[in-house]
Parts: sequence; structure tokens; C-alpha cells
Amino acid sequence: MKNYKPKGRLAASAYIEGILKGDRVLLSRAITIIESNLESDKVLAKEIIQAVLPKSGNSIRIGITGVPGVGKSTFIESFGKYLITQGKRVAILSIDPSSQRSKGSILGDKTRMEDLANMQEAYIRPSASGDTLGGVANKTGETMLLCEAGGYDVILIETVGVGQSETAVHGMTDFFLLLMLSGAGDELQGIKKGIMEMADMVVINKADGDNVRMSEMARLQYQNALHIFPQSESGWSPVVSTASAIKNIGIDTVWDEVSKFKALVDENGYFQKNRNHQQIDWMYNNINEELKNLFYGSANIKEHLSVLEKEIISAKISPVKAAQLMIEEFKKSF
Repeated sequence: MKNYKPKGRLAASAYIEGILKGDRVLLSRAITIIESNLESDKVLAKEIIQAVLPKSGNSIRIGITGVPGVGKSTFIESFGKYLITQGKRVAILSIDPSSQRSKGSILGDKTRMEDLANMQEAYIRPSASGDTLGGVANKTGETMLLCEAGGYDVILIETVGVGQSETAVHGMTDFFLLLMLSGAGDELQGIKKGIMEMADMVVINKADGDNVRMSEMARLQYQNALHIFPQSESGWSPVVSTASAIKNIGIDTVWDEVSKFKALVDENGYFQKNRNHQQIDWMYNNINEELKNLFYGSANIKEHLSVLEKEIISAKISPVKAAQLMIEEFKKSF
């Protein structure tokens, strides 16, 4: 099945030319090829990515995460529309490690961002579903490169899942934005320390109406909490602000802070240093994913695993010993 070549595939040059001309249809079709697991598409994808690579990298990549109910879709739509008024072209990518089970939850976000989705200067794309977070992150990273080559100069990468997805998104972005709520109770205890440490900016959303005072109190709490963490290698001190996405209040402040951050890291050299580090990490991540696919894709390995699973359950062999046997078996194929 993996050697099957789908009908309607164009030559790599057609996708490359379309992407560089800003053709959203050909961009979408090229991303579909990147997300495919067919061997013929993998070859085509590599050719497309390699060709557009020199035209990529000219964006600011912003990771956005937030607690459930924070109004992430509304915020992203409001922020995206504001960026367009500033002359920017915006791509919104969603990374969801749970999409293999939930099947298309991200598309609901796209529906909720209907105004933004209909703007010519915006492009919204859910990430490929995958069995592993690393696989999803790789596909999202490649999609990001195509969007940059297509002329999108602000890339917003949204985490839809929870847990390790934040780490994956942080590892492929320049600026990490954490959306929070006030009045949700024990806000500081309710968010993982690791996510707070990654944040370059915390935005208390839904700061409108009766919630303005509570939002300001939450802002002060978070600002004090951020002082506890050691300063980032970037030299940037994380900031906290309040906003109301639904009322379009404070959205300009977010972009002002992103711009200040970019000016600082350009000046001190951290921006390029971080991008270089991410590129190296991306290579190792790809190696790990390919090795894992090679291992679990082997018919011989699948057969042995099935036998060993039964032996582990019946206590005939330890999991550690079973793993060692499988690695030895895998080595025989080389």
C-alpha cells in the first residue's frame, strides 16, 4: 500500500512554483503530501522542502498555549486579524497529539475562526494526526517551512493537546505565549511549573466587564511568580498583560511585546543561536522517528513482539530482558 501513488499528484516543480507565488491551494496540496505516509509522497515531500528551504525562515514563530476555556480560538482570531491590519500575512498551525483519537477536533477551531479563515492574508491548517508527538511535531515543522516560503511572516503554532505538546511547540518557536484566566481558582497551582518557565509572555484573557479587577490581580500574581524563575538565556524578562479577545482590548500590547522581544534577541544574537539549536534538535527528532518506524514496521519484529507480550504476561520473561532480545533481533537485519 505504501508504494501506491495517488492520482492527481503534480510534479514537484508545480508545487514549488505555486508555494513561492503564494498559491494557497497548491500550498495545501503540498502540505497534504508532507503529511502522507506513502513512500512516493515521502520522496516528493523531500524534494519540495529542499527546494523551498532557502525561502523559509523569514518569519517570527509564536507558540500559543492555554488552559481549557481560556478562549484560545477567539484570541488567535483577534490577534491574527490585528496582525493583518499591521501588514502581516499570518499562518495558524495547530499541533494536537490526541488527534489520532479525537479525529478532527482542530477543524472545529478553524470553524470558530471563520472571519480569519476567509481573509486572503491568513492561512489556517491543522497538523497531521500521528501516533507519536514527535511525528506530529516533525510534520508541523515542515508545514511551517512551506508557509514561510509562501510569504507568511508570522506563524502562530497552537497547542490543542495538553502535557508534552507544549514542550514540542516551544522547541520549534521563537516566542512562547501562555494564555490564562483570572478567577479560575488557585491559578498559580493549577498550571505546571514547566509551562510557566517556558513562557515569554503570560496573557490574562477575558479581562472585560466585571472581570477587569480580578484580571489585574491575577496579572500581579503571575508577574510576581515569574520573578522566581531564573532568567532565560535569551536575556528576556517574561511579561504579563491582560486582554479581552472578544472586545479587542490589549491585543496590540501582545504584538508590541513580541516586537520588543525580537529586537532584543536580534541584537544579542540569541535569535539565530536558538534557531540553529532547534534545527539540530529537529534532525535528531527525525532520526528517532525514522528508527522507530523502521523497528515497528518490520514484520519480523511484529511477530516476535506478539510472542514476547504473552511471555511477559505469563511471567516467563521480564520486560527488560524482552526488550534486549528485540534489540538483538533488530540488529540482525543490518
